[in-house]
Amino acid sequence: MKKENRTHILLRYLWVIAGIMLIVAGVVYKAFDNTILHAKEWNQKALEELSRVQVIKPERGNILASNGSILATNLTFYNVRIDFRSERFLESQYLLAIDSLADSMARYFPIRDAAGWKKRLKKPLDKPKNKRPRAFKLIGNISYAQYEHLRTFPFLKIKNPNKNGLTREAVMRRVNPYGAMARRSIGGVGIDSVNGETHGISGLERALDTLLYGIPGIAKKIPLTKDIVNWTDVPPTPGYNITTTIDINIQDIVENELNNVLTYCDAEWGVAVLMEVSTGNIRAISNLEKSPSGRNGEYIEGMNRAVLGFEPGSVVKTLSMLIALEDGIVTDVNRVISTGRSFPYAGGRPITDSHSCPSMTVKEVIERSSNIGMAKIITSRYGDHPGQFYSRVKKLGFLDPMNTGIAGERPPRFDSVPDNRGGRIALSRMSYGYTTEIPPLYTLSIYNAIANDGKYVRPRLVSRLTSETTDTVLPVSYIGSGTACSPKNASLLRMMLTNVVWGEHGTGKLLRNDKVRIAGKTGTCYIIENRGYNTSKKRLAFCGFFPADNPKYSCIVLTCHPRQNAFGAASTSGTVLKNIALKMYSRGMLDNNPELRPDPEQPQQPPVMFASTHQRVDYLRRGFNIGHVKHFAPAKASRTVPSLKGCSLRDAINHMESLGIDVTFSGSGYVTSQSIPPGTTPAAGARIHLTLNN
Repeated sequence: MKKENRTHILLRYLWVIAGIMLIVAGVVYKAFDNTILHAKEWNQKALEELSRVQVIKPERGNILASNGSILATNLTFYNVRIDFRSERFLESQYLLAIDSLADSMARYFPIRDAAGWKKRLKKPLDKPKNKRPRAFKLIGNISYAQYEHLRTFPFLKIKNPNKNGLTREAVMRRVNPYGAMARRSIGGVGIDSVNGETHGISGLERALDTLLYGIPGIAKKIPLTKDIVNWTDVPPTPGYNITTTIDINIQDIVENELNNVLTYCDAEWGVAVLMEVSTGNIRAISNLEKSPSGRNGEYIEGMNRAVLGFEPGSVVKTLSMLIALEDGIVTDVNRVISTGRSFPYAGGRPITDSHSCPSMTVKEVIERSSNIGMAKIITSRYGDHPGQFYSRVKKLGFLDPMNTGIAGERPPRFDSVPDNRGGRIALSRMSYGYTTEIPPLYTLSIYNAIANDGKYVRPRLVSRLTSETTDTVLPVSYIGSGTACSPKNASLLRMMLTNVVWGEHGTGKLLRNDKVRIAGKTGTCYIIENRGYNTSKKRLAFCGFFPADNPKYSCIVLTCHPRQNAFGAASTSGTVLKNIALKMYSRGMLDNNPELRPDPEQPQQPPVMFASTHQRVDYLRRGFNIGHVKHFAPAKASRTVPSLKGCSLRDAINHMESLGIDVTFSGSGYVTSQSIPPGTTPAAGARIHLTLNN
């Protein structure tokens, strides 16, 4: 028996020794493989591991308005998480505080009620401890101030993060402090799903992305010899801050006036661009279209149609007349042209005018917007060689890229037609605004040149680039040779465009007013649908400048398919321009004394603060030099109708809808009268009619 036991013990020892020998053999082989056979590969992997390169993302540059106001910037937000598997997590205290914590979260972050917060806060504890989340998202995208306030809540105020599991993750976000203002021109950003970089996807953000993004930095650790490590640290270079030409005050005026007219005539969309004559600085650009939701006829910032091509209609006649004057086709603007009822040119469909006239002078061709007159003038020179008209337009620089900095910008589609019958027909149509597509910004540039004594300045949206080491002011630049026409011909064209509004037969007589003298040209174009013109849908344009005698600003407005209260380009697009001019006049923006100014007889008093609560506001009063405080009850506490006189339509509608009152209106501009007197308490479902006037 003893002999058998001894044998078993020896066998076990042998197995153990054999196992140890196998392990030793494996280790020796692996060491031999790593150090001899594949030493080079393993050394390279080790070096790579020790020489990790970390890319440091640069801070994206800001986009600024002309006065330095921030239009787009970076702000740091935080995602707050809880590690429920933290080594010393105080679960018992967490459970005791969960009700009060849920109440605090509901009051400060009302995305769910207290019961909803309690359910969310309790859910991670339903799992076994070893399976609980290590990064449970409590709340996301909060500011640092909100995070600091969060740290005062029950349980979360414990200072030791190992005990409450609280962690925060910084997230950089691009924000637009002015909301939707000029949003399409400013553009937006997106995050690359591969490398996590933030780049522009539209507008200036996209067009100038290489400048805004900056240069990434590098952090690298390199082993040199034993216990010696060299750290290479190349700091990132922030992107440029880009100053735009946008004037916040003018932008606000343009957006409001465009919105008012679009709402009044129930149009599909509208675009307005206002430019400073002498510099080409785009001071405002607005693109509005009906909200897809169709809610209350609301208009929202839409695609940037200012740089997209459309058949321009009669606003292009001004370009045709400029070429006619410069080429000597017209030498006497008082020369009489026989127009008649129609012009059957080159065997095509006869050209007609909306208001036929047996004859008219050359200058009246613009005033009356005569298709026949314009076609006769241009074909008299270029009819035999219609392709030369394209060459003439190209020589002007009109077809060159604008390079304004606006993403999606397209040059005009202005075809070089053949020297045959089809080419002659196409030429006659081009002369008055068909068979071509021109972005509104290009049309505006010609009118601006006429207002600028023939100097052909390039429209621009960027005026300055700044960084930590540079400050670059971009100079005014010019299109083509820099001259669209001679000062003499520019003066003749200004006279013709002024007569469109102020002449006896002008198509823009509706725009006359006793404050600002406006010059410009109307344009109407049917919309192409299903390869043909839909005569029930129109795109209406007005392009011009003001004041007519000493132009400061040029402006173009397009409205698409107005459904009501619209009788033509002057009553829609032209009215937008007129209202913009009047609003700027009233604020003293046209080198005039503002109409809205304090009475010089009255001593200047500190402003009055209106507050809806009785909380202490002394720190605000002192900071802004405010005289005293007037308290009032929140608007929802009162059901009485206020006085709406002087309000814009948008503000008036907001007031009334908050009271549950339906609104109908007539006219445009600002409220002058209301059907329900101020102080009245209306019945449920009441309707108020507002009368508006400029």
